[in-house]
Amino acid sequence: MKGFLEILGFVALTQGTGGLVYELTGKLRWGITQRWSVLDGHEIYASVALIVLAIALFATAESRRSD
Repeated sequence: MKGFLEILGFVALTQGTGGLVYELTGKLRWGITQRWSVLDGHEIYASVALIVLAIALFATAESRRSD
């Protein structure tokens, strides 16, 4: 379970940072925040939310006992 949470945290972190990099620089157009049209105009908020989710997942994984 700990490894699964860490993998999900890594995916959320890469998607969130990729979204922020694109919104701030206009480069690296990849990731979930650019693909979903429902997020149009809210990409920065979604990217920050993904980064916060990643931090929460990493903290949860650290609090779990090793399986």
